[in-house]
This record gives sequence, structure tokens and C-alpha cells, in this order.
Amino acid sequence: MLALSCVAALLLLAVSAAGAEIRYEHISEQAWKTQLASGKIASVEINKRVRSLRTTLKDGRYVLAHYPKADLKRVESELQAKRVPFKVLTTAQAKATGEKHAVHHKLRYIVGGILIAIIVVVGAVLFIRRRGRGGD
Repeated sequence: MLALSCVAALLLLAVSAAGAEIRYEHISEQAWKTQLASGKIASVEINKRVRSLRTTLKDGRYVLAHYPKADLKRVESELQAKRVPFKVLTTAQAKATGEKHAVHHKLRYIVGGILIAIIVVVGAVLFIRRRGRGGD
């Protein structure tokens, strides 16, 4: 009975670990270059769409760095020189794993402003009409 419960606990632990989401620590490009120079990088995924480098370190951590525009060739040559395996995501893969951008609710603000303006105008008209009738 004890063995069965231990096996069940191990299975639950394995399932929860497999479903865990990878969390990337954001670092600067300079810090990424330092890690590359010291040989701490195990592999890299390059997303050309957002110019990001999703990096797996040899100690098991995950880091994310961004490279400047038009520096892809330089980054690839640096990775090849250090013999670090890397892959460049296709456009479809890049869109699927695209980074979430802040959603700006510009339209909501415009509609809200118009609604407030209409309420103020209707309130002013009702106030003026009521005041005009009271004087008669």
C-alpha cells in the first residue's frame, strides 16, 4: 500500500513539473554577452520578429535578452564562434510564441470621453430648462 501511494505521488510530481511554464529572467544585451564569453550558455532560440534571444544556461536557468536592430548576423557569428547551438524561429513559430505587448485601450478612452461629454451637455440643458421654467 505504501509503495502504491509513493508511486502515485511521484506520478503527480512528474505531471506537475512537466506542465510548469518556463519563466525567463530579463537581462541586458551586455549581460548576455558576458555569459556568452564565459561559456555559460547551453542553447539559444532567436526570434527575429521581436529581436529576442531566449537562452538556456548550463545551470538550468532561462534568460531573455534583446539585440539591436540589424545585429542578427553579428549575434549568429558570435554564437557560431563559441560553438553554441542555436535555432532561428520561422515566421509562424515567432508569431505563435510572440511576446505579449501591453494592450492600450485607446478606443475605450475615446468612447468614455464622449460619453462623459454627452452626460455633461444633457445635464447642462436640463439644468438651464429647469431654471428657466422656475422664473415664470
